[in-house]
Amino acid sequence: MQAARNPARGKRRTRGERNPSLGRAIRYLGRYPRLTIAAVTALIIATGAQLAVPQLVQNIIDTIVNNAINKAILEIPTAFQQMAADRFGLDFAAAQTELDGAPRALLWAGLTVVLFAIARGLFTFAQTYMSQTLSQNIAFELRNDLFAKIQRLSFSYHDKNRTGQLMIRATDDVEKLRMFIGQGLLMALQSFILLTGTLIILFATNAKLTLVILPVLPIALVVFMVFGRIAMPLFREAQVRLGKVNTILQENMAGLKVVKAFATEPREQKRFGDSIDHLLAQRITISRTFSFLFPFIFLVMNLGQAAILYYGGRQILDGTLTLGQWQKFSLYLVFVFIPMGQLGMIIQFMAQASASATRIFEILDAKNDVENKPGAVALEQVNGRVEFKNLSFRYFESGEPVLSNLNFVAEPGQTVALLGSTGSGKSTVINLIPRFYDATEGQVLIDGRDVRDVTIESLRTQIGIVLQETTLFSGTIRDNIAFGRPDATEEEVIAAAKAAAAHEFIMEFPQGYETPVGERGSTLSGGQKQRIAIARALLLNPRILILDDSTSSVDLNTEYQIQQALDKLMKGRTSFVIAQRISTVLNADQILVLDKGRIVDRGVHEELMERSAIYAEIYHSQLAEDVEIDA
Repeated sequence: MQAARNPARGKRRTRGERNPSLGRAIRYLGRYPRLTIAAVTALIIATGAQLAVPQLVQNIIDTIVNNAINKAILEIPTAFQQMAADRFGLDFAAAQTELDGAPRALLWAGLTVVLFAIARGLFTFAQTYMSQTLSQNIAFELRNDLFAKIQRLSFSYHDKNRTGQLMIRATDDVEKLRMFIGQGLLMALQSFILLTGTLIILFATNAKLTLVILPVLPIALVVFMVFGRIAMPLFREAQVRLGKVNTILQENMAGLKVVKAFATEPREQKRFGDSIDHLLAQRITISRTFSFLFPFIFLVMNLGQAAILYYGGRQILDGTLTLGQWQKFSLYLVFVFIPMGQLGMIIQFMAQASASATRIFEILDAKNDVENKPGAVALEQVNGRVEFKNLSFRYFESGEPVLSNLNFVAEPGQTVALLGSTGSGKSTVINLIPRFYDATEGQVLIDGRDVRDVTIESLRTQIGIVLQETTLFSGTIRDNIAFGRPDATEEEVIAAAKAAAAHEFIMEFPQGYETPVGERGSTLSGGQKQRIAIARALLLNPRILILDDSTSSVDLNTEYQIQQALDKLMKGRTSFVIAQRISTVLNADQILVLDKGRIVDRGVHEELMERSAIYAEIYHSQLAEDVEIDA
């Protein structure tokens, strides 16, 4: 019942938190207060310089018009000048003075315009540079936070989420958010400052004419809200589809050999093509939506411009508006329409960023099923006693239990072999010891302490693990062996390699331990990768060893060498082994036979051969061939 309600609750939360998620991303600006303040200050100064220019243009035009009138006045014949002065109140001396000073006034006005233009250019450059630096820093912070969170998330989260989707969120979604912070957010702030400053100046200049264009602003606001609500889910779906494309690409690159081996290139090409088609269809839907937005905004702008031309022209004819004031008003009117013209871009940036921020914070807010509880302490050096006590486990808190009521004890230094058919729960047992998952019921105890009472880091440093699927990282052989202990000495690395029967083949490479392993260890054979993985585990000198079918990828001769080394190294260590070959089983101190998540029998080889039908069946079906080869 609870599991069924969770998805709906999550969906409602996502819808309600779109804007809060974007707000949380914007609050990352608080990590760089000086850079943020500097960028905003530069933007304000650049916008102020922009707002000053129309007033200077008015001064220039009024100077030209007034001096044209003065020139006409001074051209009145001298005989009529006194009569004109008495009748029309003209001051011919003042007109001459103003006319004489006109060139100088025009020069200074022109120079002032140039100075303001230079100031605007310099501060716009400073604002752009600082905003891009700021956005790159925030992208850096977000990617670091995402990477750290993804690494801390438990296996259950990764079981439910595709790698491609996580990669898209850490790359493309962060980039979308960065573009909004670096461009869209400052564009919106600049538009607000420009619009507010312009309206104040226009009201001070001509309140009646300003009232003509005010109805345009609510229309723009409604357009902003409507398109914002439409666009955000469209961009969110586009990111989901991009994640699916990335998942298919990542799977095919990782499994290229399998694709070629089964000659399924046409099918995989079609699968990739279908995913690209779905992404393309969504992108076209977004483009179609915005193709209605921009023409509508320009229509509103043109209607406002037409209203100003009509009512402004009438005021000029009535003598209540000068030509310079009308030109200033027209220029400031452009500053009203610039934010409207930018509205489409702002909506696009904001819609993309809102969708991406929601997806990013879904990861950052994800509940971790396995984490350090409050008050967890570091686990000191252990003896290696491991106990499963009344333990049951199920995945995702639903379905049938994978493990049911397990009870067993592995004493320090013992080797415990886990046998069972596929799906019996062997791998789940060993995954619970290092807390890859936590028990649903019951406890896993190490030296009598519940593993949930100690820190995860201190627990896992005392456990050496070699998984069935070997994973190597880009770098050298030495880097991979020393992965868990980067500070290990050369002698320690070589000793671990020798113990894992890896030293000889490593030295056959021209570069020895400095040989690059290639992507995912592509330059090494399966057996070589497995031995390096074993050396990596052994270098930790752990008290507890977990070997998940760790000799499955090696030939019998190599297995014998590894087994001889492991037999020595297992002494004094508690070892859990999932094995498909008889040698490990014969040497085990305990054999646990699992069936459908339960321990159906336990003992040593001879005892189980006598009394356990399931063990005998596994022995003959999985291990008998190994006995024949050894014989």
